[in-house]
Amino acid sequence: MSEWVKMKLSECCSSIADGDHQPPPKAETGIPFVTISNMTATNQFDFSDVLFVPQEYYDRLDEKRKARKNDVLYSVVGSFGIPVFMKEDKAFVFQRHIAILRPDSEKIVPRFLFYIMLTKDFYAKADVAAIGAAQRTVSLTSLRNMEICVPDKIRQSKIVDTLAAYDDLIENNQKQIKLLEEAAQRLYKEWFVDLRFPGYEKVENVGGVPAGWQKKPLGKVLRAVRGRSYSSKELSEKDGLLMINLSNIRPYGGYNRNQEKHYTGKYNDDQLVEPYDLIMGVTDMTKERRTVGRVAIVPNLRAKAMISMDLIKLVPVEGSPLFYYALLNYGGYSEVISRFANGTNVLHLRPDVLDIVDVVIPDVKLQRLFVDFFENIQNCIDMLQDEIIIAGEARDRLLPKLMSGEIEL
Repeated sequence: MSEWVKMKLSECCSSIADGDHQPPPKAETGIPFVTISNMTATNQFDFSDVLFVPQEYYDRLDEKRKARKNDVLYSVVGSFGIPVFMKEDKAFVFQRHIAILRPDSEKIVPRFLFYIMLTKDFYAKADVAAIGAAQRTVSLTSLRNMEICVPDKIRQSKIVDTLAAYDDLIENNQKQIKLLEEAAQRLYKEWFVDLRFPGYEKVENVGGVPAGWQKKPLGKVLRAVRGRSYSSKELSEKDGLLMINLSNIRPYGGYNRNQEKHYTGKYNDDQLVEPYDLIMGVTDMTKERRTVGRVAIVPNLRAKAMISMDLIKLVPVEGSPLFYYALLNYGGYSEVISRFANGTNVLHLRPDVLDIVDVVIPDVKLQRLFVDFFENIQNCIDMLQDEIIIAGEARDRLLPKLMSGEIEL
């Protein structure tokens, strides 16, 4: 570390600002509006489920509050300490909960700054600087005064190239997962919405649905099992069962890996889950993150797991959980169910709402044929997710050694 020099963030950035301090006007379309909940576990922004603001509002913002390529965005309120590196120019809006750092490329390699802010050492500095009780906040002044150790730019670039190889693999896998999910959604729509399933030409249409299909309440085909309530004392860093919770449900459906907790208390056997079980969120974590009514398929976690009180397990009376996941997620029924949730600050959904939501169920043979296709897609998704986890863990092991100078390149 003798060749590394100390500098404040204000010395290696041309500006350090935050988002607008006023609530932005909402619009049906326009510029995406993101919050901390859109910052993913892989340090990217997820724009799949966002609100929008008018173009005119975005145009009036100060340039230092508009993210551009090579900027580093950093959460500073509540869930502080999450950095995101901007690999490309993209127009979007955020508020004061997120800071925006514009690295001076003459003094620091921009992506190197991102990796410094990703380390546990930097998080520890932010943790010390954070003030407040209900919502701890890292002020811009504190952020500007934080010191980092930086080697020469040649070594910075070598470190970036080494770590970026892992992140690029993660990003490529995420793109492939998105394509696979889109393929599954297109197949569901073609077969069960447009009714162009295999052999549809020979099937008579009776009352607007193909012969052999049935209209039933969801409560007749799915049995709901409530998750386990728990206290903070029953949670652990490493011991106990994996506990799948609301953070594992993506706001547009699907499973969010690496958000499981560890639970050491008691549970009922029916609150345990296995790979390919179907789960649903029954509360909303925040006003921005819409999880109520959203569903996910449990991946192969390679460990015993259970569900928390914010979730229910949906057990098919007959048929495969994969089919009912597709029906709820791709068929739009999750959105229908979510409208029955009520509450002031936090929305809650009663499981018995399944009894009043009617769905059209295709014959068992067609369900099985769809599941055969969908299961192959799901297996590919699980394999890609496993690669993401392995790459992320490898990068995280290497990161502190490179940033401390323990490993020289």
